[in-house]
Amino acid sequence: MFQTFRNAWKIPELKNRLLFTLAILVVYRLGCAIPVPFVSGSALTQMFANGDMLSYLNMMSGGALARCTLFALGVTPYINASIIVQLLTVAIPALENLAKEADGQQKLQQINRYAGAVVALIMSIGYYFVIRNMGALKYVSGAVGVFAAVVIIATFVAGAQLITWAGEQIDDKGIGNGISLLIFASIVSNWSSLYTSVTGLLTRAAAGEPQFYILLPVLVILALVAVVFVVVMTNAERRITIQYAKRVVVPITVVAVIFTGILGSILAPTLIKVFHVKDSVAAGLAIGACSHAVGTSKAIEIGEIEGAMSGLAIGICGIITVLFSMLIM
Repeated sequence: MFQTFRNAWKIPELKNRLLFTLAILVVYRLGCAIPVPFVSGSALTQMFANGDMLSYLNMMSGGALARCTLFALGVTPYINASIIVQLLTVAIPALENLAKEADGQQKLQQINRYAGAVVALIMSIGYYFVIRNMGALKYVSGAVGVFAAVVIIATFVAGAQLITWAGEQIDDKGIGNGISLLIFASIVSNWSSLYTSVTGLLTRAAAGEPQFYILLPVLVILALVAVVFVVVMTNAERRITIQYAKRVVVPITVVAVIFTGILGSILAPTLIKVFHVKDSVAAGLAIGACSHAVGTSKAIEIGEIEGAMSGLAIGICGIITVLFSMLIM
């Protein structure tokens, strides 16, 4: 791998693309540290301590949402807009015909940008009212309050559009996969919490709970197995006959994933209390199996064991799903 990087560094064009991509990522992380004006940082810390859906969005933004920075919304508006446009392309004949034209993809990309701006505006307004209701704003009334609201919402929207543009620049002048690299940078920036969790588990193991010495290697092995399965399934090819229906409906899987994730993250603590689930391992496995990544973000806040077990449940469910799908297809 290191030899590959050395060889790439010797090619001037590839070297320039790597440096350009690195520069964009550095600017992105700097933008995640520039706070939006008129917001109280201490109130934000208390707000995100409660978790729920905000923790998941905060992870996708690399912690920028919790700090209410320039890039607080991350690439979430653009991703949501892209999904919406793709679904509408199948459902609306005019968009379907547009996609088949010679320059149709460029026009759809332009539509994605405009739709992303609309989604960013809606999310910015919603986030403004969230931080306002939590008492995190310095000015909320009078002309100053209106000015602060306009500045905060405009800053969020501009930051989201700037990130989208930066991702496209990586596609054109960098090494490609710009949006994916920005998401990767956001997730990696939160890996310090992983060190804290591992340290906490080792501390509990040293305190007289030796089962955690076994749990950590199991989690590492499971993570490696999950990566191998993802690579194998990504590179796999199976030729099947596809029959297109005249009537297009949204897959029930998409609806189920969104519903269970959000609902599980909200109701998980309440259900654990109602059913008197006192075992941390059982609680974590239940949350991870039912509410996947969104529920895991909540399980991590409940406790270290719950978070670890929730991540383990996601991996196990994913592997079982892949094996079962290979058997029935």
